[in-house]
This record gives sequence, C-alpha cells and structure tokens, in this order.
Amino acid sequence: MALVEVKELLDSGVHFGHLTRKWDPNMAPYIYMERNGIHIINLYKTAAKLEEASEALSKIAASGRKILFVATKKQAKDIVSEKAGNVNMPYITERWPGGMLTNFVTIRKAVKKMASIDRMKKDGTFLTLSKKERLQVDRLRAKLEKNLGSISEMTRLPAALFVIDIKREHIAIKEAQKLNIPIFAMVDTNSDPRQVDYVIPANDDASKSIEKILTNVTNGIAEGLAQRKAEKDTKDAEKAEAEAPKAEKTEAEAPKAEKTVEAPKAEKTEAEAPKAEKTEKTEAKATKAEKTEAKATKAEKTEAEAPKAEKTEAEAPKAEKTEKTEAEAPKAKKATKAKSTKKTDKTAKAAKKEKK
Repeated sequence: MALVEVKELLDSGVHFGHLTRKWDPNMAPYIYMERNGIHIINLYKTAAKLEEASEALSKIAASGRKILFVATKKQAKDIVSEKAGNVNMPYITERWPGGMLTNFVTIRKAVKKMASIDRMKKDGTFLTLSKKERLQVDRLRAKLEKNLGSISEMTRLPAALFVIDIKREHIAIKEAQKLNIPIFAMVDTNSDPRQVDYVIPANDDASKSIEKILTNVTNGIAEGLAQRKAEKDTKDAEKAEAEAPKAEKTEAEAPKAEKTVEAPKAEKTEAEAPKAEKTEKTEAKATKAEKTEAKATKAEKTEAEAPKAEKTEAEAPKAEKTEKTEAEAPKAKKATKAKSTKKTDKTAKAAKKEKK
C-alpha cells in the first residue's frame, strides 16, 4: 500500500479545521495549532490514521463483504458516487432513509418493488396499465431509484460504514452503533471522535480534501478486491492441477479396466464351459430318469389292466351265452306259433266232425 504523503494532504487543504469557538474538546489530540481563529489539524496524525483505516477496509473488501459509503453533503455527493461506484460498493448520497440498517428488511422490500417494476416494463404488463397508473408507477420508480438505486445490489447488512461529516449523518452513526457495525469517518474539529471506530481527522467541507481522502481509501479497497480475486484464481488453478492427474489416471485406467473386465469374462466363459457340460449331463440323467419313470408308470398301468382283461375274458362266455339265447329267442317264438296253429287246426277239425 502506497504511503500517504503529508505534502499532498497539505496541498488538498486537509489541514483546515473549523473556527476555534466551534471546536469539540475531544478533538484536541488531533489539533496541531490555531491560526487566525481557525484550528489546524495535525497532518502527520491524519496520514497515520488514513493508512490504518485503508488497511482495515482492504481486509474487509478481501473478505468479500460490502462497505457502505454515506455522504449527503452537496460537495461530497458526486465524489462519493464516482469513487464508490468504481470499486462496486454501495453508497447513500441522498437523504438517509430512517431504519436503513436497523430495519433493513423493509428497505429490501422497497428495493424489490423497484425490481418488480423493471420486470413489468420488460414483460409488457406495464403497457396494459392505464395512463394514470403508468405515470404513478414511473414516479414511484424514479423516487426509489433516487433514494435506493445505489444499494440495489446490497443484499445484506454492510460489514462497515464510511461516513463523511458525522454531525450531519448522526442517524446513520447511531444505527451502526446499535448493530455493532464498525464506523470509518472523516472527522472535523467540530465533531466528537469517540463515536467512530476508525477516525480520520480531516477537513470534511472542502471537495478537494474529500476527494483526496476517498481516493486513498478506495485504492485500499481495490487492493483488497484484487487480492481476493488473485486468491480465487490460485485456488481454481490448484483445483484444476489437482483434477488433471486424476483425469489422466482415469483415462489410463480405462483400457486396463476394459482388459480386466474382458479377462474375468473369458475366465467366466471357461468356468461356465464345464458347468454347461455338467448341466448337459444332469439334463441327460434327468431325461433317463424321466424315461424310467415313464416305463415304471406303464408297467404299473399294464399290471392294473391285467385283472381287468381277466374279467373281460371271464365275461366273454357269458356274452356268448346271451348272444345264443338272443338268437334262439325268435326260433322259440316260431315253434310256439306253429304249435298254436296246429292246436287251432285240430280243434277246427274236431268241431267239423261233431257237426257232421
């Protein structure tokens, strides 16, 4: 980090304080002398404190957290918006919204409202509104943009607060104290330095002085961000290096794995060959056993059918006798008929003789 030269601070008018009658006794350690009714700030102490503050801010930026810049003074607005915007940090240059830190959830809702209006304009739903409603929405969007546009990317509470003129921004100081957020501030001879964690005794009214201090501070933040980026790149490179040999190993092991897979497959096929033979033998045996079982069942059937055949043989002569009786039946009928006719003839002859 470049050292801050006292001559540069002197040229920027950082040493000018307020009138002696407006001074705060707690600023006495930082006052060098009095001239023409004005206190002169000790620039050696300013340089030392500026370096200390820049280093602390650099560490915060390196950790990836945000630093909120607060300056609602007319002469500081443009400088703060430019410098803070360069290092991509949130800033407040309009009225400090009450509860900005202590009621951060509500502030985030307002920011989300602004984002929803933007989405409406992109989707085309904005055009479906009436002319009056469109005007109202546009005014609301402009108001939100003015007050909260610079903090739209601040999704959580800041890690630190950088304030210009702590007397003017006393609400922001109190909110930060309540939430134990470290405060960095440019403190003039009319302010109380006990409210601030990192004091930078300097002229907070001149634009040149403000620009000089902010340039040093933002340079420190930029260094912190660069350090963070470098660490991230080195980690990515280390990861890539660590993954490269693994990838090579996997590529080298792939053909080996294929060979090893094929080898056990061949062994399996060889091992399965005798198994197949065994299975064939077992199947042949099974078929033989089935044949023998079939023969046994046939033999049992024949044995069971033998007495039936004997019965049929025994019943055969009976059947023959019945056939004979059936054949003789019509003969017997003829004989009986013949006998009856003979008898009738005889009776007829006897009856004739008796008549004669």
